Amino acid sequence: MTIEAVSRPLVAAKPRLRRTARTRSRLDGAVGHLVMVVLSIFCLFPVYWMVVTSLRPANAIFETSLWPSSISLDNYAYALNAIPIVHMLGNTLLISAVVTVIQLFTGLLAAYAFARWRFRFDTLVYSLVALTWLVPFQVVMIPNYLLVAQLGLLDSITALILPHFASALAILLLAQSMRSFPKEVIEAARMDGARSWRILWEVMMPNLRGTIASLAILIFISTWNEYFWPLLLSRTPENSVIQIGIQMFMTAEGTQWGPLMAASTMASLPILLIYIVLQRQVIQSFMKSGIR
Repeated sequence: MTIEAVSRPLVAAKPRLRRTARTRSRLDGAVGHLVMVVLSIFCLFPVYWMVVTSLRPANAIFETSLWPSSISLDNYAYALNAIPIVHMLGNTLLISAVVTVIQLFTGLLAAYAFARWRFRFDTLVYSLVALTWLVPFQVVMIPNYLLVAQLGLLDSITALILPHFASALAILLLAQSMRSFPKEVIEAARMDGARSWRILWEVMMPNLRGTIASLAILIFISTWNEYFWPLLLSRTPENSVIQIGIQMFMTAEGTQWGPLMAASTMASLPILLIYIVLQRQVIQSFMKSGIR
């Protein structure tokens, strides 16, 4: 048997192997997309049910149909009249925005110090900062409450912001990102006469937009969903947040499910809008983190 006779079947088999590999790749892709679609439906269904329930009239609030037989906005009108939702949303938005800005600011400064400077006991201090992340807020809630009470800040917006000036999570994430920043770029900036302050704000920070955007969303959502600290401090609805307002529809006499779902829907909208605005930055940040 000649060499040409042996190699001919192998050459003919190559297109079939490529077609098989292409078919298998398409099948894997289709299965992956199907799994993602199922998981997306599973995650989005509670949100969909919340919105649909908020649109049901009071006599049909426990219907199990996927779409209400009749649509009513009475739940939204009742919720807006029962509690000052707009005022509470404004308070929550203000507190979340201020806490996000402050934590990003202190996190950037602390992370730069840990990432770029060497000082005595820097590893020990960094470890202590990391350990504070493991301490739940409920552990320090009572000492913070006593401090705020002594300062005369009970039932005030300032008291809701005061314990959240720094975040260990922000420091750790930003320090990790800064440590992976190219040292050659920093050295080039130093040769141009830039000092630490300018390097941080004009060189490093623009290149950490994705990390900062994703971190900002995490801090904002965490502050937005804060419940125990406002519950401990708030005395009046005017100085409270939307999470406390939603809880007001759950009383000992029963839960008002329609207004509760309407208030929850209104409370979810700002978070959704912020995510839509920063969506591209967040996805890029997570993709870069995955590549690393």
